[in-house]
Amino acid sequence: MHELIRRLGTSHTGFFHQSVRRVPARLSIGATFHKVGSDADTRWMVQDVHEGGPAHAAGLQPGDVVQLIDGSCPPVGEPPTFAMGTDVSLTVDRGAEQVVVRMKIPAPRSRKQPTADLKAVTWSILDGNVGYMKVPILPRILGLDVARKIDEAMNELASCERFILDLRGHVGGGLGVLRLMSHLTPDRIPIGYTVTRKRAESGYDKATLPKLDRLPTNLPNPLAIASMAIKFVGRDSSVALVSEALGPKKWHGHAAILVNEHTISAGEMVAAFASENRLATIVGAETAGRLIPGSGAKVGAGYMLVMPRAEYRTWAGERFEGHGVQPDVRVPWAADQQSRDCSDQLCVAIQTVSDTRPHGSAAQRG
Repeated sequence: MHELIRRLGTSHTGFFHQSVRRVPARLSIGATFHKVGSDADTRWMVQDVHEGGPAHAAGLQPGDVVQLIDGSCPPVGEPPTFAMGTDVSLTVDRGAEQVVVRMKIPAPRSRKQPTADLKAVTWSILDGNVGYMKVPILPRILGLDVARKIDEAMNELASCERFILDLRGHVGGGLGVLRLMSHLTPDRIPIGYTVTRKRAESGYDKATLPKLDRLPTNLPNPLAIASMAIKFVGRDSSVALVSEALGPKKWHGHAAILVNEHTISAGEMVAAFASENRLATIVGAETAGRLIPGSGAKVGAGYMLVMPRAEYRTWAGERFEGHGVQPDVRVPWAADQQSRDCSDQLCVAIQTVSDTRPHGSAAQRG
């Protein structure tokens, strides 16, 4: 049934058992893989490892080549998948040595959306006063806590004159994406909109859709949730996103966003918004093209059916389902150029923000 549903060819579509026996690595262990080798000797190499996830906690590193999973060779057709709530042993080649990595994969908090806990926001200041922030996930539907964490990061990076947002391997998330996008521009400008099938069939004007232009992070969570519920719960979920006008930053006009083929959903929304409004230079590889919001429903015997429930478009009407956001500076992932200090893609992003002239905001360009 899962394979049959997947033939629809849309993102966030699947049929699975709530025992979560098969979960993609990006969700179950917080890591992604890249196929390497010849047809006769194909292996999976670790590409992204997100802080806070089981892979990171176990010491899995970018560049590790998986030889065995629990003593057996992994399938070569698709990247490895893992059962949540289990212990797994990986035998990997790390340079000239072979290492056994033992991972403890916790049970998911939600079986509707089985995802390992990842550190949602990390940041640092790189050489040259370049602010760096990585966001692998935007947890929770409303995303109030992660929005506050993004604000904290931005405050810490306020003195930086250059900025890099790392969305490589981003697995998606909730409305916290609005706060992330809002920090990219000082202005209040339209971002994009979601539209349900019902609204699309009945006709609509994007300018008259209900607007989400503020996350009430100034309120305690119960009051913030209540204020959002009054405005949106029980209504058609078609909505327009508008940036929150958070004011200018030193690095505006000197920003880059790192993406790759594993960047999906909310991460693609951010990249598309930045690209369409020339708010940042997109560096890396084309994103996954998985931008249709989905929702799950129980269908009996412990099974879940996940199907699309709306379509996302940028304000200019661009759709990225099935084809991703194209980078301005294309940098394929190079397996032989990984290090803890600077991957090839990150090094190019640093050079890019150092060389770029200010983009200017959409409002400044008129």
